[in-house]
Amino acid sequence: MEKKLSEFSIGERGVIKAVAGEGKIRRRLFDMGVTPGADVYLRKKAPLGDPIEVTIRGYELTLRKTEAECVTMETGK
Repeated sequence: MEKKLSEFSIGERGVIKAVAGEGKIRRRLFDMGVTPGADVYLRKKAPLGDPIEVTIRGYELTLRKTEAECVTMETGK
């Protein structure tokens, strides 16, 4: 099942299928290791849902909700 990283619930896992966005945002995500094929685990969400903390490639990464909306995920369900 496909959904955006911003729609994940705490504790959910998935694999990055595609990264959208324009110019700077897309480049920033790639520079942080957010690339297709990477496994992602959603660790925490702030009370209002922004930002979120994920584990990717063995480290913790904090993303804004607008950045997470650019990431299309494949879940195991």
